[in-house]
Amino acid sequence: MANVIEVENLTRRFGDFVAVDHISFSVEAGQVMGYLGPNGSGKTTTMRMLMGLLRPTEGRATVLGFDSERESEQVRARTGYMSQKFALYNDLTVLENLTFYAGVYSVSDRARPRAVLEELGLAPVRDQRVANLSAGWRQRLALGVAIVHQPGLLFLDEPTSGVDPVARRAFWDLIYGFAAEGITVMVSTHYMDEAEYCSLVGIMRAGQLLALASPAELKNALPGAVWEIFVDPLLPGLTALEAMPGVDHAALASDHLRAVLTPGFDANEVQWQLKLSGIQVLAMHPGVATMEDVFMTLSAT
Repeated sequence: MANVIEVENLTRRFGDFVAVDHISFSVEAGQVMGYLGPNGSGKTTTMRMLMGLLRPTEGRATVLGFDSERESEQVRARTGYMSQKFALYNDLTVLENLTFYAGVYSVSDRARPRAVLEELGLAPVRDQRVANLSAGWRQRLALGVAIVHQPGLLFLDEPTSGVDPVARRAFWDLIYGFAAEGITVMVSTHYMDEAEYCSLVGIMRAGQLLALASPAELKNALPGAVWEIFVDPLLPGLTALEAMPGVDHAALASDHLRAVLTPGFDANEVQWQLKLSGIQVLAMHPGVATMEDVFMTLSAT
């Protein structure tokens, strides 16, 4: 498949601060790329450079065959963008917002706004003012605005932030539908579980791209072993585990602890060290790696 996005040594500095630091990657047509990382890691800055809204300090990017810096108008005409803050008009209704943005994008098909209403399930609120909508409905409308001109590539910047789990799941169902239609999606998030939904995941931290692969490949490449550890007392056990040499990452997991051990570190040593710290080990068994394990281990290196 052809690459829809090609990035080479893309860098952006704001004074002495390096927001994006020489990143390189490519995304094939029809893929859903998750851009995973905490706030301030460079996700939004990357997207804004890809759309030509920010000039890179160094490097280059090609989007849908166009140079994102020199041909930014062509890029923006063929892509959809959903920002962290919904760019909607509160005094207009849902249908009026879609109709307005269809005009902005010079959409000639007058039936297109109503088609988007049906596609995204917005028909029940078509005549409601945006100011009166819940966060979930506003989210869907913002997505509708992003696709009203039928783009080949969608940039979704933390689109599910602040909405409930049911709305998040429904939103991802819509993303899958777009991918099935051949639309490429780049979606940034700081929710680790959402990375599992993507065909490709890039992990960002402090402006650097730490890894890029499928979720399965990232989890299989985790260098250490994951262990589920049941202890008493729980919080003192976590403190002891975090301070232990040979433990890359430790965290609470409901009623027990999870730990990623350094390659070659004996799990029996963990049990012994916990007992020396006065922690009773009730049970301990191998676990299955998650995207959070991958992220926390990469971030610690």
